[in-house]
Amino acid sequence: MRMTISWLLAGLVATGTAALQAEEMHEWWDQAWWERGELEVPDNHEVTVTRDSYAADDVDVPVMIARPDDGEKYPAVLFVHGRRGLDHLIEPHVVRLAARGFVVVAPDLYTGRFIEAMPIEHDYDLEEDLNHGLDYLMARDDLSSGKACVYSHTRGGYYALKLAVTFGRQDSGLACYVSYYPHMQDPNAPEPMQVYRYAPEVDRLTIPTLVFVGEHEQYQRKRGIEMAISTLRDRDRPAQLVVYPGVGRAFDFRPPEVRTFADDLAARDAIQRATRFMRAHLD
Repeated sequence: MRMTISWLLAGLVATGTAALQAEEMHEWWDQAWWERGELEVPDNHEVTVTRDSYAADDVDVPVMIARPDDGEKYPAVLFVHGRRGLDHLIEPHVVRLAARGFVVVAPDLYTGRFIEAMPIEHDYDLEEDLNHGLDYLMARDDLSSGKACVYSHTRGGYYALKLAVTFGRQDSGLACYVSYYPHMQDPNAPEPMQVYRYAPEVDRLTIPTLVFVGEHEQYQRKRGIEMAISTLRDRDRPAQLVVYPGVGRAFDFRPPEVRTFADDLAARDAIQRATRFMRAHLD
C-alpha cells in the first residue's frame, strides 16, 4: 500500500511537472482546456464601419473606424498596418478585432502620402502621421478607456514601436503594445542590422508587450523578434512572445485559397489572447 501511494504521488508530481514545463515551453498552452475541458467563449459584436480622415501636418490621412454597433463605449485600439497598406486582406482583421469589443481606428498611412503598397524604403514622415492618428483616436467620445493599445503587424510593428518610444506615447496615451511578427528594425538600416540587431528603441520600451510569430517565420524577422523580447525580459519588462508551431508567415491575413487549418487556429487564438491582454491593461 505504501509503495502504491508512493508511485501515485510520484505520478502526480511528474504530471504536474510536465504540465508546468509545457506552460513554460509553449505560450499557447491552455491548461484549463487540457485539465478541465474549459473552452473560452469569445465576445461577438455586430460591427459598424465608417470612414473619415484627419489632418497630419501637410496631408490628410484616411482612416477606417470599426466598432460594435450598439452605441456603447468601448476600449480604444490603434491598428497599424504593415507593408501591404490597409487593403482588402487587412481590413477584415480590423473588423474581427472590433467584434471582440473595441473601438478600432486604423489610419491608411500610405494613401495619405501617395505611397504605393509594399514600399521598400521607410518614409519617416509616416511616424508623425501615426502620432496624429493616436490623437485622433483619443479625441473620440465613444471610448471607455483613458488610454489606447497599439495593435500592429509586420512593418507596422516598427511604426508602433517608434510611436511608443520616439514620440513618448508610452508615457502619454498608450497602455500596451501588441504586434504580429513585427519588423523590429528600421527598414532603412543596412542588411547586417536587419539580421543581427533589433532597433535600439526596443531597449526603451516599457509598456506591456505581446508579440505573436509563427514557428516558420522568415529567419531574419524571427531572430530580431526573439532577441528583442529576450532583452525586454532580461530587463524585467512585461513582455510575452507566443510562437505557434507549424505556422508560417502572414497567418492572420493569408487569403482563403491558401490558408491552412494551422493558420486559422493561430489567428483565432492570437486575437483572443490579444483581447484578454488589452482588456487587462485598458480596463
